[in-house]
Amino acid sequence: MNVQEKRQRYRRVLSGSECIYTASVYDPLSARMADSLGFPVGMLAGSVASAVVVGAPDLVVLTLTEFADLIHRITRYSEVSLMVDADHGYGNALSVMRTVEEVEAAGAAALTIEDTLLPEPFRKQPGQEMLSIEEMTGRLKAALAARKDPAFTIIGRTSALSLAGMDEAVKRVKAYSQLGVDALFLAGVTTVQHLQAFHAATSLPILLASTPASLKDKAMLASNGVRIALNGHQPFWAGVKAAYDALKHQAEGGTQETFQDRVASNDLVNLVTGNAAYARWRKEFLG
Repeated sequence: MNVQEKRQRYRRVLSGSECIYTASVYDPLSARMADSLGFPVGMLAGSVASAVVVGAPDLVVLTLTEFADLIHRITRYSEVSLMVDADHGYGNALSVMRTVEEVEAAGAAALTIEDTLLPEPFRKQPGQEMLSIEEMTGRLKAALAARKDPAFTIIGRTSALSLAGMDEAVKRVKAYSQLGVDALFLAGVTTVQHLQAFHAATSLPILLASTPASLKDKAMLASNGVRIALNGHQPFWAGVKAAYDALKHQAEGGTQETFQDRVASNDLVNLVTGNAAYARWRKEFLG
């Protein structure tokens, strides 16, 4: 599947009538696992990307170049339609334009730009957590202007519900909906009432940053405009624990044999490394 096909598939999800969960992916191997399990859409979170590339917490110390390189590695070797969390766009509105160019060129299907004030400013004052509506509007307009492939999806994200309350969140949803973005990504939604209010405020497809137990009914989500819902980033953190446990086992003198039941089988290794395709190419091109 080429990049254009992945982007068109992502758009079909947004224009459909159902809600799907994304696969949280972070490298080519995890993306191939998502492929094998039937996930059409993968999500690369900013927090996970920061941990993968620089081993840092989610404080936006990752650079755009590093982020785009990771995206490229994932999209080259998997079939998932990859959406990415581009945080604040790595700077002002002009930086957002560069972010869109690089992420689009790296093969992603979609990106989100959020209205949180990032990175954390010097001596942040109380209430100084969000961009103004005017500045966020400028960033989203810049993102749309920078897009070259019309199939590439641009999503406005707001954390206003958690940071400023429902009235401000609805105000921002309405404002961002007027700009031509393809969807809205909402953080902090915890009740059906929240969701119903947002659905009434916009005709755009809705994405949810998290889905608590109270919002697990996919039919209800779909009927309120939600087309994509995230389900956490446990795959990466589960992998971190597994690697730590394996290293700890070795550090304590454990043997390969006594840990063997906790590692990937040969079949799984062959799956995630694309061994079947490489075997075919070796036979065809190396004789």
